[in-house]
Amino acid sequence: MTRLGDSVARASALLAQDLSSDSTVEQLLGETKARRYLDLTDLPAKEQAELIASRTVEVLPGVEKLAERIDERRAAGRGLRIKLGIDPTAADVHLGHAVPVIILSRFQRMGHDVTLLIGDFTAKIGDPSGRTAERPPLTDADIAANLAGYREQVRPFFDFEKVSFRQNSEWLAPYTFPELLGLLSQVPASQLLQREDFRNRLAAGSGLTMSELLYPIAQGLDSVALDCDVELGGADQLLNLQMGRKLMELRGQRPQLVVTMPLIEGTDGTGAKMSKSKGNYVGLSAPADDVFGKIMSVPDRLMEPYLRAWTEWTDQEIALVTARIEAKTLHPMDLKKVLAGEVVAALYGVEAAMAARAGFVAQFSKKSFTDVESLPLVELAEHGAEAATVVLSKVLDFQPSASAARRVAKQNGLRLVGEADGEQLSVVLTEAQAIRPLAEVVRELVAEGRLAASGAVYLKAGRKIAELRGV
Repeated sequence: MTRLGDSVARASALLAQDLSSDSTVEQLLGETKARRYLDLTDLPAKEQAELIASRTVEVLPGVEKLAERIDERRAAGRGLRIKLGIDPTAADVHLGHAVPVIILSRFQRMGHDVTLLIGDFTAKIGDPSGRTAERPPLTDADIAANLAGYREQVRPFFDFEKVSFRQNSEWLAPYTFPELLGLLSQVPASQLLQREDFRNRLAAGSGLTMSELLYPIAQGLDSVALDCDVELGGADQLLNLQMGRKLMELRGQRPQLVVTMPLIEGTDGTGAKMSKSKGNYVGLSAPADDVFGKIMSVPDRLMEPYLRAWTEWTDQEIALVTARIEAKTLHPMDLKKVLAGEVVAALYGVEAAMAARAGFVAQFSKKSFTDVESLPLVELAEHGAEAATVVLSKVLDFQPSASAARRVAKQNGLRLVGEADGEQLSVVLTEAQAIRPLAEVVRELVAEGRLAASGAVYLKAGRKIAELRGV
């Protein structure tokens, strides 16, 4: 049995036990945390390819081709050349950004040669993938500051000591205009304009610059320069990644394989991608208690995709807990606590994860609010059409103004807390939810299963709490 197989056997035995038990969960987190550093070089090529593919959207031109390439490179005495390109466009990153890094780490531990490509040149253009407007250009100082922040925050998921760092300004800055014209003469304009986001922007009358149009060419030249076997990227990057295949072919190189990652849904359960602008994210630099609480607030349906995205669990292990939930031998709340513990353990260690777990249980036990006497009451029949920000300021006098209440929401300090069947679940309200009618937001959360249809519901702003009646 492989080293991974031994770990899965141990973890599966724990997953079959009582996952409400702190001691069982602590052992499980210790096992899966260690797996993040597990040597995977003993896996056969087919199993390596399948392990990668199990957490991706697509492997092009196919999983079997990835296995064949692994075998070929092994026969030649080396690993695959793997590339992940990042444009350091922000100083703070969130769990959505960790997804491709986790896959990159698996390739690294499988014995392949990993390059983290810093798009210091392309960051000045800005990747237009999925955007409805131009991205503001960055300065060299912006790029350096953002890169430092990125490295520090994703470090828990990736061994930076075993990676090759390259900057694409090495080959893109000296690229001459005649060289570029010669290359563009071989690339149909229709291939660049077929992107849906470009078409939508043009149809809406929004701007589209030539630099954005040439971004896929620049990214493809990165693959040419590094002679890649595999390039990783988000599912929204597919056309950029395929351009790398085309340019490599034009240069007489063997085209790279393309591995696309899922775009992770945000914590608010609306279906929107995790994004700082939407407030539905988990920051990698957030305190352990905040990370744990934010994960606990997500809809149950997000547990499986989050387990796939951020843990080292195998399909076998995820299937095991899914079957237990269906058989009602595992409560979804207990699994969600394990998921939250997994994320905190990855960022801060198992001890911090167990402390965050204990803190959450203490803060949100059944006794937390029901035993509090004389809580302020808000009748939804009377005030439900008003926004939570208005209720907090004008009805409850918790905040001096609606704008002050809105700032609390922006800082993730506004919550709805539901109590039912001995359990208590907190939902962090986004700034957008805080300015909508309170009753409407409550109904949506009940419909999504994030608040129980029966039981008490409380509105919490910082340390101040009020009970909602008429839910």
